[in-house]
Order: sequence, then structure tokens, then C-alpha cells
Amino acid sequence: MSENSHDFVVARDGGGTFETVQAAIDAVPDFRDDETRILVREGRYEEKLVVPASKTNVTLVGEAATETVLTFDDYSGKANRFGEELGTTGSSSCFLFADDFTARDLTFENSAGRVGQAVAIRVDGDRAVFENCRFLGNQDTLYTHGRESRQYYRNCYVEGTVDFVFGWSTAVFEDCEIVCKGESGYVTAASTPAEKEFGYVFDNCDILGDDDAESFYLGRPWRPHARTVVMNSYLGDHVEAAGWHNWGDPDNEGTAFYAEYDNEGPGYRPRDRVDWSHQLSSDEAAAYTLDNVLADWDPRERLGNC
Repeated sequence: MSENSHDFVVARDGGGTFETVQAAIDAVPDFRDDETRILVREGRYEEKLVVPASKTNVTLVGEAATETVLTFDDYSGKANRFGEELGTTGSSSCFLFADDFTARDLTFENSAGRVGQAVAIRVDGDRAVFENCRFLGNQDTLYTHGRESRQYYRNCYVEGTVDFVFGWSTAVFEDCEIVCKGESGYVTAASTPAEKEFGYVFDNCDILGDDDAESFYLGRPWRPHARTVVMNSYLGDHVEAAGWHNWGDPDNEGTAFYAEYDNEGPGYRPRDRVDWSHQLSSDEAAAYTLDNVLADWDPRERLGNC
């Protein structure tokens, strides 16, 4: 991978433009219209990262998803320097507020362990693209926070225990591996705003479990109008026959929208699903194109463009 194709190079050994990822981000001109490309050399970068809203059009590229790791170990309930307890948001290893952010061949990790809510990345910016990235954690790994944020994940790996993909954003996951850890839990906890037509869409994904996984629901509604669709995907035998959970509130059954289409695997048991979920027809499934879901934004224009 040529350094000449990047504006900045981050290397822990001092062989680049900067030794930390945060220093490279801080050096990006505010509200730049052109792309700023940052190559992050292999290594573990133990930094609590912030990409401010003013650092637009940033692309982070690692040397390999397993070799370039952005990590921190905060968690909900941990005391900050003032003795105040962090919440879920405060636990985030990375805060992404800027629009038009792209990440490729990187790992975003929260390394705190199974200590409750511990976010690997909180994404607020609009038009965020992640390609060949890993998101490692346990509870609340990937926080799709922005209410007006559109996000696209392709060929990514996401793991967790409980509600490990959660939030308000509209997000499409294509060709991704979703791995459930531990005996039981929930893959998603969407809080889709009532006025939004789309929430989470998983297309051509593998929803797998680790050796301990026994009972996982595809989703439960963090807010009443949660929307999640799983289509053309493989579901492991750890996926509950009921498929979806109402979070202990029957009223959510009339407002949440949970649906599937043309899935396969031992965890796909459409006849056993809760009666308030949906099996889409082919005509209904045809509405779940990138153009429709992401409102005429095509993230594929940024794929593979180092």
C-alpha cells in the first residue's frame, strides 16, 4: 500500500507523519470539501478517539482489519478523572460526529470485557461508510446514534452479547458477519424515529454464534418504532424460534416493524416467529434497495477507493 496515495500516515514507531490517530484527525482542515486520506499502520492504538463534526470527508485506512486496531477500555459505571460515573455514551472508544467518513481495513474495539455497556464506536455523522472493518465488544458494541445519520457497512464483522447493534440511525449491513457471544442476548436494539421508513437492514449476512451461544433474538425495540429487516441471510441455530422480542411491553408489538425475507439456516423458522413480525413478499422486499433505504445516497462510490 503506497504512502504516496495518502495525505497522512500514522505509525506508532514514529515512521509516519504522526504517532497517534487523534493527532492525524486533529490536523485535518475544518470542513474540508476534498477527501483527507489517512493511512494507519499496523498496531494497537489505545486512544479514545473523537472525529469532530468539523473534520468532514476523512478516510481512515488500516493495513489489515486484524492488524490495525483502534481500542479503548471505558465502560458504563467506570469513574472518570473527576470521580463521575460514565454512561453508555461516555464509554465509547470512538466518537464519530463528522459527515462523509469512511473507514476501511480497521478494527474498532472496546476492550473492557463483559462489564455491562461498553461501546466500541458511536456514529453520529451522515453518510458513514465502513468496509472490511471489525467491531469488537460485548454489550452495546456498535452505537448507531445519529437520528439523521445514514450508514453503510460492507464485508464487516460485528460481535457482541446484548443489543450489540443499537440506536436511531438508518443503517445497511451487506455481506457482513454478525457473531453472537455468550449464552443468550439480542442482536439489535433499534430506536428508529417514528417518522423514518427504514431502520436497520441486514442483507446477505451471516448471523452466527460462538460456542456458548444458545438463545438470541434478532431484535428488541429500544424505542417503540424500531424497524429491522433481515433478508437473504444465514441464521444459525442459536436464533430463537420466536425471532423477535417485545422488550416486555406488548404495546411495542403494534409499533415496531420486524421483518424477514428469503433467509436460510437452522435459525430461520418463519412459521414459529411471533405473529406481530412480518415475512415480506418479493414485491415488498424489492423496496429495500440502497437508493430507497439510504435516500438516494450511493455509498458504493467510495468502496475500494484508497
